[in-house]
Amino acid sequence: MTSETQGVIPTPDQIRRAPKVLLHDHLDGGLRPATIVEIAAQTGYEGLPETDPEKLGMWFREAADSGSLERYLETFAHTCAVMQTRDALVRVAAECAEDLAADGVVYAEVRYAPEQHLTAGLSLEEVVEAVNEGFREGERRALAAGHRIRVGALLTAMRHAARALEIAELANRYRDLGVVGFDIAGAEAGYPPTRHLDAFEYLKRENNHFTIHAGEAFGLPSIWQALQWCGADRLGHGVRIIDDIDVAEDGSVKLGRLAAYVRDKRIPLELCPSSNLQTGAASSYAEHPIGLLRRLHFRATVNTDNRLMSDTSMSREFEHLVRTFRYSLADLQWFTVNAMKSAFIPFDERLAMINEVIKPGYAELRSEWLFQQTAVTSTSSSGNV
Repeated sequence: MTSETQGVIPTPDQIRRAPKVLLHDHLDGGLRPATIVEIAAQTGYEGLPETDPEKLGMWFREAADSGSLERYLETFAHTCAVMQTRDALVRVAAECAEDLAADGVVYAEVRYAPEQHLTAGLSLEEVVEAVNEGFREGERRALAAGHRIRVGALLTAMRHAARALEIAELANRYRDLGVVGFDIAGAEAGYPPTRHLDAFEYLKRENNHFTIHAGEAFGLPSIWQALQWCGADRLGHGVRIIDDIDVAEDGSVKLGRLAAYVRDKRIPLELCPSSNLQTGAASSYAEHPIGLLRRLHFRATVNTDNRLMSDTSMSREFEHLVRTFRYSLADLQWFTVNAMKSAFIPFDERLAMINEVIKPGYAELRSEWLFQQTAVTSTSSSGNV
């Protein structure tokens, strides 16, 4: 990579075409509004605030932006309500894979809580098998449309409930059948990850992978417990690690012990900029800690969290960062390689994705700059004839 191509600022079209890796995306936070309306009509769910897909999509975004926790949580009540049958789960998972692939995502780990999809009589196993079937179908449809994607599932346990060990055992049973790891999610305050130590100890004994939602709302104690008590491989969000970093007026930086540990151990941070703005973890993209964390070379990754509620995609997240921090294609590649290094699939497969898909994809995009310069030079020369 030359110094000239290293600083190339990508266009929106190039960002969309760039290979991207997504580690933190909620299945019940990414439905198409039209799909919600159609499944609600098919299943008799009458609780939707709007039945016009465009208006419903706007309602989700406004509710998530409202600053009201009650309204934000209500959004997920509606999406989960239409994800209670096998057919619905297959459809939602397939469309998720299709949508991500169309946005240039080549590898994704999508999480969901099986315990939230049981009201129509499905078993936990039937939920997992339906979602896995949907992901495989979505991968096939994406390939037929000219896009390649691989999707792994993360099984999530709700931290306010008492089924974490049961879900961890479920994740372990399906670990070679499409499930790549485990997660806990839900309100951090009052529900520390140490409540679920039995699940994490079980997964460690089984040599399995897990991430923990930590450091989004509750701060450093949540991060410390997730790492030092529970042994998390990654931090879901982890944005509040910034609270352990001091920036002096002259720009010099001092890391606290926990922040230094996170950076030194290369612990991946599943950062979700747009979502963080909605939840108050950052006041603007310019103020988002990702800028400093990138500069300090933390293992930062970029993610969507809830595409429907945040009206976002991986391309939009990258576009916000490019506009705010003037990130180049080299920066986007750095975030993408970070994510692929941190994925929960085997090392040789991660390495192959980096060397055979991600790096060549970004090299191709950078090479366009060379031909654009050639075209400009050629045009200028012909004008002087």
